Amino acid sequence: MDNLDIIELIIDEQVEDDGINAISLVESPAIEENFVALNKHKVEFKTINDEKRIIIGLALVPDKLIYRRKGDYEYNIVFSKETVRKASELYLKRLNNNNTTLEHKVTTSGVSVIESWIVEDPEKDKSALYGLNAVEGAWAVTMKIDNDEVWEDVKEGKYLGLSIEGMFSDKDKIDSDDVENLSEQDADELIKDIIETLEAEELKSYSDYPKAARNNAKKALKWKKENGSSCGTSVGWTRASQLASGAALSRSTIARMASFKRHQQHKDVPYSEGCGGLMWDAWGGSAGVNWAISKLKQIDNES
Repeated sequence: MDNLDIIELIIDEQVEDDGINAISLVESPAIEENFVALNKHKVEFKTINDEKRIIIGLALVPDKLIYRRKGDYEYNIVFSKETVRKASELYLKRLNNNNTTLEHKVTTSGVSVIESWIVEDPEKDKSALYGLNAVEGAWAVTMKIDNDEVWEDVKEGKYLGLSIEGMFSDKDKIDSDDVENLSEQDADELIKDIIETLEAEELKSYSDYPKAARNNAKKALKWKKENGSSCGTSVGWTRASQLASGAALSRSTIARMASFKRHQQHKDVPYSEGCGGLMWDAWGGSAGVNWAISKLKQIDNES
């Protein structure tokens, strides 16, 4: 496997989905394509305190080649120290510390990350006390397991390691474009939205979304104007402007709104504490997303 391609994965701040959504307790499940579920790259965790049900492990290790396979294509992925640090910061910023799955398949409750840090000095870091053999730049976590069933499975050895779940971007694809090209790509997306909006207004208007969706978008735009925000992308804020103004939307735009349902778990994050609630409202909030899902079905049934 030494001759395999090496793909460095990064977190692209222009991509809303990039980042770690959850940490999974695993043994050896199958790898899901197009989704970084590093199950076979599991890192063994150790039990710190049986009575308090606390375990410690490394969530992500930098500069380590991780074997992947997509169809007949075999390759390795790798994360830099910078990406590991950014991933750990976004994980907490987005309040994902209670998001835990079992074998990357089942969402569970009562399992939380209660400590998170980047290893600066492997010899002096407390992870060394538990024989984790951490390297500089590794992301270490301690987890509290209040779920009785999960804890029994941990004690019986059903779950032996930690594995992340998240979305990342290919660094080479981004580096192949200069800054101007990236801006052009973003502009192309916005132009496409404008053209679709004009077509929707000319051919058939889909502006019957509820008033609550408009109000949610207006609220998000007002907060951004008054407080500033680095959340979201220009496309997301264009969507907010469209909704706030009552603009007609094309079918493809409505489909994008419907697909934003996947971010529902972050909808209650206060504006001042993260991006989840702000961007949820920018896309119309629950009223807008639910309307889009229903409207999309209606449009497709009529066609």
